[in-house]
Amino acid sequence: MFTRTMSMGAYDEDEHERREKKNNTVDASFDDNREEYHGQIEYDVGESTEDLLDQFKQLQAD
Repeated sequence: MFTRTMSMGAYDEDEHERREKKNNTVDASFDDNREEYHGQIEYDVGESTEDLLDQFKQLQAD
């Protein structure tokens, strides 16, 4: 009986070829239509940077 052991970092050449074929195929079966949206976006900027730094300093002190 022949047993082949592989060291860390060694690879099977057939497995390498299988992965190469898999990685080289492109699945273009998905829908590539982009939706168009109209509306408004609002951002809540929240507290100022200085307020956040003060809050951070308080948390570190506790």
